Amino acid sequence: MAYRPNKGNKRKAPVKRIGSQLMPLLEKFDTGDNMRMVRLWRAWDELMGDMADMARPLGHRGNKLILAAHDPVVVQEAHYLAPLILEIVNRFFGEEVFDKVLFELLNGRVPLGRHKAAKKPLAPMKRKKPGVLGTLNSTIDPDSAVGKCYRAYQQIFEEE
Repeated sequence: MAYRPNKGNKRKAPVKRIGSQLMPLLEKFDTGDNMRMVRLWRAWDELMGDMADMARPLGHRGNKLILAAHDPVVVQEAHYLAPLILEIVNRFFGEEVFDKVLFELLNGRVPLGRHKAAKKPLAPMKRKKPGVLGTLNSTIDPDSAVGKCYRAYQQIFEEE
């Protein structure tokens, strides 16, 4: 491709924000309907209402929706709600995407859409130099382990 210097701003089309064009592009290349699942995970709380925290989406295998819960009793009881969950989810998509719901225990896994943000590292603490630091130099043997540690402690504050 030949280099052509820019001779003025002669744009024919207006500049578009990449965020507005990204989703249509990703959906175009999405052959496994993964973006569809992202929309479901984002809308899960709104779709399920009070039931949302009972079972959270973990993923899917083909036409089976995989939901997870923290408690075995909840998993057992959620089986009775499977037809209702299927109806709500398929209505959300506007077509029958899933025909079965599988329930699993979380067992330490994090449901999709519930990943925790990484914690910010704590700012380093500022050390306050003790006012009496160095007064024990004459009383501690400099070759002993305590003397060496005391001198190393003094050096921490001399380097700052």
